[in-house]
Amino acid sequence: MKVRIHRGTHEIGGTCVELEQDGSRIALDLGLPLDGDPRDKSLMPAMDNSDLACVLISHPHIDHYGLLHHQPEGVPVAIGQAARRIIEAAAPFTKQSLPSLSGHELVDRQALEIGPFTITPYLVDHSAFDAYALLVEAGGKRLFYSGDFRGHGRKSALFERLVNAPPKDIDVLLMEGSSLSRLGSDKTFPTERDLESMLTDRLQMTDGLVMAHVSAQNIDRVVTLYRAAKKAGRTLIIDLYAAAILEATLHDSIPQSHWDSIALYVPDYQRRQIKRLEMFELLNRHSANRIYVEDLQSLAKRAVLLFRPAMMDDLETAGCLGGAHFIYGQWEGYLARGDYAMLPAWLDKHGIPLEHIHTSGHASPRDLQRFAKALHPKVLVPIHTFEPGVYPDLFDHVVLREDGEWWDI
Repeated sequence: MKVRIHRGTHEIGGTCVELEQDGSRIALDLGLPLDGDPRDKSLMPAMDNSDLACVLISHPHIDHYGLLHHQPEGVPVAIGQAARRIIEAAAPFTKQSLPSLSGHELVDRQALEIGPFTITPYLVDHSAFDAYALLVEAGGKRLFYSGDFRGHGRKSALFERLVNAPPKDIDVLLMEGSSLSRLGSDKTFPTERDLESMLTDRLQMTDGLVMAHVSAQNIDRVVTLYRAAKKAGRTLIIDLYAAAILEATLHDSIPQSHWDSIALYVPDYQRRQIKRLEMFELLNRHSANRIYVEDLQSLAKRAVLLFRPAMMDDLETAGCLGGAHFIYGQWEGYLARGDYAMLPAWLDKHGIPLEHIHTSGHASPRDLQRFAKALHPKVLVPIHTFEPGVYPDLFDHVVLREDGEWWDI
């Protein structure tokens, strides 16, 4: 089996790995670089995309699937069933081009035969719902691609199951190291349950509206926010985008728009979007608990709003910002970009304090070490990291590779 990492040996995001065996080729992920323009076809990896036997998408984050819409028609896509639905549900709201997603379904521990390749998905704990690591076998060799994972989320049992019963005889482990540029080797991230406790305390101490800026696609965090809101006696207010993403999970333990303690608010920009795209059936499906701008002021003191920067005008119009508190639950680097850049000034204008309550979607260095030790590969190759040079100090059998370099297992 031959391997070529097209992007990821020195950066986070934009991941793509090409594998070849007996003239047949597959790709693991086809991601958009973090600062990339999804319209820029030149970002596509330099490979014969039309001749791939399959593109396997590990999870529904744009830095792992965001170039898939440039992929020629006819090449099958293997992805989790819920991940496929989430991408389809998000596309109208995010203005992302909807790629062709027809093809195979990834199912936990169920092997998939594609030409000379046998692929076994392993469901993992990650901030994306329906995320997988992938074991690829061909030509008597075994490669394990970690995808993105962690051990401190609401699905941490998946991490423990994998390290306690790992696949054996791994020739090459491609392992992400997102946290190695953000956290010391002896540090750990707070768990989602830690965040639930912190959020509950904050909600109970705040007199006015609590605005929480988290990604609707971070299902774990929405669950955390919902549980904290219930404990604090508050209603969680979501928009139609969040309602569509939550619905797409088809999971009966994930909060839904019709649940008690959840309300649907459709901000002005989203109403225009609904009219333009004629998304009326979707709106009707989620309108059981709908509220309007005139309801926000009376509800503010007992509500948590899943905040979007485009809601700022609505909230000013509603006059519901007295005594408000803002919780930021994403990577701090986003605050200097795009719509986020104006957020601190807007909060200062209204005297609203900003508090950072967040945890990573990626494994801590300590859990990365547990993972690597459990899989015990003959060779460990860094991927999805800004710090490949740190790996030899933390892990055994590390071999550094370069983007675009073919090598044999």
